[in-house]
Amino acid sequence: MRPITIKDIASKLGLSVSTVSRALNDHPDIHDDTKATVNQLALKLGYKPNIVARSLKSQQSNQIGVIVPEIRHDFFANAISGIEEVAYQKGYTVVMSQSNEDFNREKINLNSMYLNRVGGIIISVSQTTKTSEHFAQLLKNGVKMVFFDRVCEDLDVYRVVIDDFESSYNAVNYLISRGYKNIFHFAGPRILEICIRRRMGYEKAMLEQNINPSGNIIEGGMHERDGYESMDKLLKNNIIPDAIFAVNDPVAIGAFKRLKEQGIKIPGQVGIMGFSNNPITELVDPPLTTVEQPAFEMGKAAAELLIDQITGKDILLDSKELKLNTRLIIRQST
Repeated sequence: MRPITIKDIASKLGLSVSTVSRALNDHPDIHDDTKATVNQLALKLGYKPNIVARSLKSQQSNQIGVIVPEIRHDFFANAISGIEEVAYQKGYTVVMSQSNEDFNREKINLNSMYLNRVGGIIISVSQTTKTSEHFAQLLKNGVKMVFFDRVCEDLDVYRVVIDDFESSYNAVNYLISRGYKNIFHFAGPRILEICIRRRMGYEKAMLEQNINPSGNIIEGGMHERDGYESMDKLLKNNIIPDAIFAVNDPVAIGAFKRLKEQGIKIPGQVGIMGFSNNPITELVDPPLTTVEQPAFEMGKAAAELLIDQITGKDILLDSKELKLNTRLIIRQST
């Protein structure tokens, strides 16, 4: 049985092939009722667009590249799901790669995608990325890009982010409102903007309580082992904080494990808070208080912005930065 074509849909509806094609591609000149009628029949008949033929005709690739630090990280996995949701609806496929938090690997992945002529690239940078030159070069070559979560603010590109400063500030103020005073911050790398802003939010909340936070910040990475090692360092120096505000959930879980090993009660002796709302935060005992990032929505928004650029669609934003809201998830660990 031959595949259903645009001509078949046009014939059944008494429309021109060009009208059906534009309706399927959500062209603004086509009335919404016509779009709905065409798409309903296309779904009923099992129509599938010929992506290869479309790419050859338009000289545009129908693949978009995605580079993230870690696919296994729940935040990035959810963001990728959001990206793929939009890409599928728009007739694009997704080419995935991960930097494994390594700058050189990020550059290799970026160049590979460029050489394979993807239509555009969605990126969240690694924790070891200190320069944006590799991205800037491809932008000069006309490559469309969108950054999300971890971004390069010196580039004139669209970014999908949250307000890391405000979210952190509100989170630490919640801890203070619960009576915690000696609050430590397990911070991430200074070169990552999200880590800088979360640290600044923590510092502002503490300084407003006339508490100097400078001695209560332990810098590390973004992984579980970093939280474990930071907590171990404090315990070896006989320091037990009132509470810990971690840069993300994996770091919080690492600290959580070390406290449990030591027999320290959470939250009886130490309160603990993460950032992201990974699924594991609900499964540990006690469940972990955290700041929820809308990962799926961030992925969807990034994909929409990239595909709009690729197709030349007008983007109605006041700036290149799209900021989504976070939510404090209060659980028993605080």
